[in-house]
Amino acid sequence: MQTAGQRHEETGQFMASGQHIPAKMTAIAISQPGGPRVLKPETRDVPTPGPGEVLIRVHAAGVNRPDVQQRKGAYPPPPGASDLPGLEAAGEIAALGDEISRWRTGDRVCALTPGGGYAEYVKVHAGSVLPIPAGFTYSEAAAVPENYFTVWHNVFERGGLKKGETVLVHGGSSGIGTTAIQLASAFGAYVITTAGSKEKCDACLGLGADRAINYRQQDFVAEVKEATGGRGADVILDMVGGDYVARNYDAAAVEGRIVQIAVQAGAVASTDFAKLMVKRLVHTGSTLRPRTVEFKAAIAAALEAQVWPLLGTRKVAPVMDMIFPLTEAWRAHERMEEGEHIGKIVLDVG
Repeated sequence: MQTAGQRHEETGQFMASGQHIPAKMTAIAISQPGGPRVLKPETRDVPTPGPGEVLIRVHAAGVNRPDVQQRKGAYPPPPGASDLPGLEAAGEIAALGDEISRWRTGDRVCALTPGGGYAEYVKVHAGSVLPIPAGFTYSEAAAVPENYFTVWHNVFERGGLKKGETVLVHGGSSGIGTTAIQLASAFGAYVITTAGSKEKCDACLGLGADRAINYRQQDFVAEVKEATGGRGADVILDMVGGDYVARNYDAAAVEGRIVQIAVQAGAVASTDFAKLMVKRLVHTGSTLRPRTVEFKAAIAAALEAQVWPLLGTRKVAPVMDMIFPLTEAWRAHERMEEGEHIGKIVLDVG
């Protein structure tokens, strides 16, 4: 059994498998709720991995919409999680806690984190760690966990998408959207998506979408009905909420499944529940961050079995938008809030 090592009494460093791990690290903290500029570099203690945890020397960290919400004070970390933003990271294992059997120091990995990814080191439960797919850079690997965990659970597990069914993916040019398009297409679904410009629609079509709807110029309900011969979508992945709820009910097929993963247009909606009953719809939803480590480990195992082979051959791959230095995380948040990005925004940690 390997341990995380001991902190040297004089230098304040961890020592694990011959590696010297500094006692302090640079991290990006939220100085107060507010705009992007509240993201400030700080010096923090390097976390110590406990039983079942690993310490990762971070080389790249993904930027996600929940990070923006946390920065604004609207998405607090779950109990016990780091107060630092950052839900995914890629790097190499620097130290191991007790009860770790699979991983070794030096392994190249990516991980889903409950927080703390915007830092030079992050500790993560081993069940949320996966090997970096063959040929991937650290930046590419950091763009995988949050989106792939989210899409796999919500589209394929909660939504039950099957080969030959039709899926409607809202926000197709986002990190979640680009992932959902590729995975749904790879598993044999007919993919319809919405996006806000011709450039974004073209990008979605290039990723495997069968039809891309410019929601600024077209009625997605009418377009979905036309594309499906009036039948509607079997699965709808929605991160909009608000007035999209009623429209999703109209766009859904009989026995359709609508999966809510965010409510960017509002968490309160008015809708006709008779449509839900008549069509026998399922409207479900989930959040990933507060779920148990066992739950996340089960998703990780399914991804490694079902999706990692596709990543290894690049049948699917993260779409990269822009990469910013860790200390300029505020610029990454500005980029996300501008809404012009296509794919993933990533921080280069070094």
